[in-house]
Amino acid sequence: MTTLRSVPLTLPGAWPRENPLPCFRDRAPHRHVPLADTVAPRHRELAGWSTGFRVLPCRMQDIYPRALAPLTLQTVVLENEYLRAEFLPELGGRLRSLIHRPSDRELLACNPVFQPANLAVRNAWFSGGIEWNVGQYGHSTLTCAPVFAARIVHADGSPGLRIYEFERVKQLCWQTDFYLPHASTFLFAHTRVANVSPREASMYWWTNIAVPERADVRVIAPATEALHANPPVGFGQAALPRLPSYNGADATYSTNASGAYEFFMACDTTPPFVAAVDAAGTGFVEASTARLGMRKLFCWGMHPGGRHWQEFLAPPGHDYLEIQAGLAPTQLHGLVMPANADWSWTEAFGLLCGDPAELHHPDWPRAVAAARHALTHALPPADLQAMDTAATAQIDQPALEYLHHGAGWGALEKARLGASGLSMPPAFEFPVDQGDDETRPWHTLLREGTLPAEIEPGTWLVQSEWRELLAASLARPSGRHAAALLHLGVMAAETFDEAEAMRLWRESLALAPSPWAWRNLGALMRLQGRHTEAAAHYAEAWALRGALDGDATRSLAREIMQLHLASGAPAVARDFYAALGPALQDDDVVQVARAQAALSLGDFATVETVLARDFALIREGEGSLSDLWFALQAWRDAGHRPPTPEEIKTARRHHAPPARLDFRIFPG
Repeated sequence: MTTLRSVPLTLPGAWPRENPLPCFRDRAPHRHVPLADTVAPRHRELAGWSTGFRVLPCRMQDIYPRALAPLTLQTVVLENEYLRAEFLPELGGRLRSLIHRPSDRELLACNPVFQPANLAVRNAWFSGGIEWNVGQYGHSTLTCAPVFAARIVHADGSPGLRIYEFERVKQLCWQTDFYLPHASTFLFAHTRVANVSPREASMYWWTNIAVPERADVRVIAPATEALHANPPVGFGQAALPRLPSYNGADATYSTNASGAYEFFMACDTTPPFVAAVDAAGTGFVEASTARLGMRKLFCWGMHPGGRHWQEFLAPPGHDYLEIQAGLAPTQLHGLVMPANADWSWTEAFGLLCGDPAELHHPDWPRAVAAARHALTHALPPADLQAMDTAATAQIDQPALEYLHHGAGWGALEKARLGASGLSMPPAFEFPVDQGDDETRPWHTLLREGTLPAEIEPGTWLVQSEWRELLAASLARPSGRHAAALLHLGVMAAETFDEAEAMRLWRESLALAPSPWAWRNLGALMRLQGRHTEAAAHYAEAWALRGALDGDATRSLAREIMQLHLASGAPAVARDFYAALGPALQDDDVVQVARAQAALSLGDFATVETVLARDFALIREGEGSLSDLWFALQAWRDAGHRPPTPEEIKTARRHHAPPARLDFRIFPG
């Protein structure tokens, strides 16, 4: 029989904290994605559209240590005779583990630690399991955020699990209903994304699945060609399995990749699927209904930087690769979701067993046929379609019990929609006490027409409807105050109305001195390349830092250090660092900036000191530490005199950085 229960899980971890300073979006809303001539016309549409970085109204989660300590998380376990699925509602609803009970086999790469690293939209991300990426390009803003979890029921009477939230960046409602019927060998996930807005939205969905990586593991999907990473051109298109950017090797074995690598496959059969099978012909398989038609393979590669990332994210022995399922041709393609649209699809996750000789046959069509045959035997297409039909019919069934609460923003948006005569689908219930969370001041604006003056600056909203409400509140006698103008300025900046944003922040400062408004002026000027003016405004913010909490002060110090480097003032950065207290001096970002300033000043001893530490906040693909290492080796080779650029190039060729400093995702 199927059971659903909550179970505590204690593991080593480091919980990320939020940075309350608003992080403004890229000034270019679309990315340029170069495409080779080989890319088909149907894969050219909307390349790069609406994929520019943005995170507001969410806050960055970029404050966490490298050291881990015991951390207890709530899990929700859905289990039957064949599978045990363990979910993390405190961390985006991640499916952490999927165990095939008869063989006691873990089908996923299950990470035994919670080690945040700088890979997500909001920075903090962790590897392992299956994550659900919705809304904004990249690892979701919900990756390390709480979501709602509720008990529901399948048509056969067995318990099911609903994971859901309100995605704030694109204002989308997301739910996934998980079913594990009696005697089922597959876990089913019925996902629905609803655009409750009267305007179109840019939509993004990728199911990211981590599975164990070994030399004998092959990834198979029913596609004849792949859109593959093709530096310096963004993407090329070529026949599987031997891709040119894999140096002609079989790209379906991830250990053939030298550097980090990814390619995308448009499935040409129904159901679309992707499998990762070992030498015995067994492994994990994901299949879906037709809407979710793209599949992807990502791996870190076999070079030292890629191997370091594997051990940076999980303990030794837990190497993984990712197989993914998505809606658009690649993750750098936009997707238009019409106003009031409601999209859904069903995925199935389970064990695949097939003929190993055929699954690993060098003739790609034979391998695909073998995988399709094995999948059809384990999960007949009619069964997947029947599950989709049944789940769709139950998509708005009420929750029987709430197992975990997410944030209050969904309840706030539901109240705003209700005040406008609009609504969310019935499944989206947000049982949050409006008086006890950070949304309370915004409920006051909605209910009474003014925003309380004591609102915390970090509780940002940026969507147009809230901007209209807040702008209207300024006409009320008690509505025009410094906090309202501060928030309205953030809203203006997010719509690229930069002149208006600056005007509002200056008016806010005229009413009350504020490190927030001074910092926002400086941050926007930095984005505009006005470094000297930005530095002056940051200095005003720093002088008022006593009004900030510790995390905001830390984040402000980081930005000031980076600004001084960007403006070509390493000596100023050095002196600013020297005046900081020990806690701020010990920050990762501050330390990297300190070393970069020291390098510019020829202080290689300081560079050496900084590189002796371990770092937690290094961005995916970032080369700052290895660049510092190469410069340090060139300094030594030159007899402790400042090296020339050519000597640094020579050092890159002759000195391999220590593994702990090598975060490069490509060799060389």
